[in-house]
Amino acid sequence: MFHPDVLAIQEAARDPETRHLDGCPALVLNADYTPLSYYPLSVWPWQTAIKAVFLDRVDIVDHYEREVRSASFAMKLPSVIALKHYVKPSEHPAFTRFNLFLRDRFQCQYCGVSKDLTFDHVVPRAQGGRTTWENVATACAPCNLKKGGRTPKQAHMPLHISPIRPTSWQLQDHGKSFPPNYLHQSWRDWLYWDIELLA
Repeated sequence: MFHPDVLAIQEAARDPETRHLDGCPALVLNADYTPLSYYPLSVWPWQTAIKAVFLDRVDIVDHYEREVRSASFAMKLPSVIALKHYVKPSEHPAFTRFNLFLRDRFQCQYCGVSKDLTFDHVVPRAQGGRTTWENVATACAPCNLKKGGRTPKQAHMPLHISPIRPTSWQLQDHGKSFPPNYLHQSWRDWLYWDIELLA
């Protein structure tokens, strides 16, 4: 059985009026009102959002019911903010493990599982393969071990999709498939405005 204090904390987490301030991040939109990033989702802590408001760098699009107060001022915490100046995204994302997994939709490119993931050099380094977008694929540890120092053809392990250098747009598009654990109601119109409507 839960202790009464634990139940009170859980209730407070559900109630926006009593939500802890750290549970009130702001969704950050670019000046064109699209999210700066889908995955990871572009959010700022409440302190950063309020500072940006006072520095006149953002417009408040929506807010929480929760307020912050000083002796002479009260303000509802922003839940959605938009930058006043457009930030042009880079055409190609950085080559990182996270971005590699996102490109491959967090699935082993040999067997399709989504756990115990690592990366594999398609053409092994021992055979002259380089660590590039076009030669590295997401693999689960068992498939990586099974393939060893061979090419997919030598190991009789075809790739589901050949690795490519993705654009930032492609990664953002993939990121829409992985919604975060928490989505405030005020964020939904800005994150999923282009999803097909159900009849």
